[in-house]
Amino acid sequence: MTISEIDTVKSSALGEIAAAATPDAVEALRVKYSGRNGLLPAMMKGLRDVPPAEKPAFGQALNALRAEVAAALDARKAAVAGAGEKREDFDFSLPGNWRGTGSIHPISEVIEETTRIFAQLGFTVADGPDVETEFNNFDALNTAKHHPSRDERDTFWLGPELLLRTQTSPVQIRAMLAKKPPVRIINPGRCYRRDTTDATHAANFHQIEGLYVDVNPVSLADLKSTLSHFAREMMGPSVKVRFRPHFFPFTEPSVEVDLSCHVCKGRGCPVCKQSGWIEILGAGIVDTRVFRRVGYDEDCYGYAFGMGVERIAMIKHGVTDLRMLYANDLRYLRAFL
Repeated sequence: MTISEIDTVKSSALGEIAAAATPDAVEALRVKYSGRNGLLPAMMKGLRDVPPAEKPAFGQALNALRAEVAAALDARKAAVAGAGEKREDFDFSLPGNWRGTGSIHPISEVIEETTRIFAQLGFTVADGPDVETEFNNFDALNTAKHHPSRDERDTFWLGPELLLRTQTSPVQIRAMLAKKPPVRIINPGRCYRRDTTDATHAANFHQIEGLYVDVNPVSLADLKSTLSHFAREMMGPSVKVRFRPHFFPFTEPSVEVDLSCHVCKGRGCPVCKQSGWIEILGAGIVDTRVFRRVGYDEDCYGYAFGMGVERIAMIKHGVTDLRMLYANDLRYLRAFL
C-alpha cells in the first residue's frame, strides 16, 4: 500500500458518492467503503505491513480519507433524502374522510349522568381504595360477625383484616371518620364479590352509593324526594317510583326502590318479568350504631342509598347479558353511538 493508492481510493470514493442519486445508492456505498468488511477497514488493517518509519504518514492519510468519506456520505444522504420515492398527485381540495369520534361506554355514561344529577342537589364525589379494611367494609357498617358476606365463599380476602371491597359503602365510613357533619357525598367505584359470572352477575362490578348526614333533621321523606328526583332525571319524567320495606344492617328503616318499567310503561314485559316494576336500588335511614362506630353523635340524622351501575345501564339500553358490556366487541359497542 502506497500514498498514491490511498489518493486513488479517495478520488474513486468521493466520485461515486457524488454520483449517488438515491438513499439506497448512498447506503450501498457506505457499506462498500465504511462497512465492517468495507475497503477502508481493510486498508486500516494493512498498516501492520507498513514499515515503522512510514506508519505515521500512512495513518494520517487513512484517517483523513475515512473522515472525508464519512462527511461526503452524510452530506449526500441529506441531499437525496426522499429521492426515488413514488409520489402521487393529491388534490388538497377534496373533503376529508370522516371517521367518527366514538362514544362513551354505557357504564361510564351512567356514572357521569348520576354524578351530574346528584351534583345538582349539592352532592360531591368521594373516592376510596379498592383494597379495604375489615372495619370499614363490615364492622363500621354494623355487619354481624356471622353474616354470610364475611365468608370466604362470598368475599375476596387478602389477609386477616384486608379484602377487596364488596361495596362502595366503606368510602362513606372514610368520609365520616375524616369530617364532621354535614356530609353529602356520592361514591362511584368498582366492587368485588365471589359471584359466578352469568348474564346478570360478575365477580367485579360498579356501584354508586350516596350519603347525607346532618345535625338538622333528615327524614325518610327527604330520601324519597331525592331518589324520586334522580329517577325522573335518569329514566324520564313519566317514571313512577315504588318504595318497599326491606332490611340492611346499616340502615333502619330500610327500603328497596323500584321504578316502573320504561319498556312496557308498567304493563308487564320480559324486561320487568311481567311485574311492571324494576328493582333499582336500596336505601334507608342511617342506623345510629353506624354513627357510634365513626364517632358521630347518635343524635345525627342521615340517609344512605346504593345502586348497581351495570343494572341501570342494562335497563336503559335494553342489554340482556351483562357480559356483553365487558366483551370489548366494537361491533356491539357501536350500537351505543
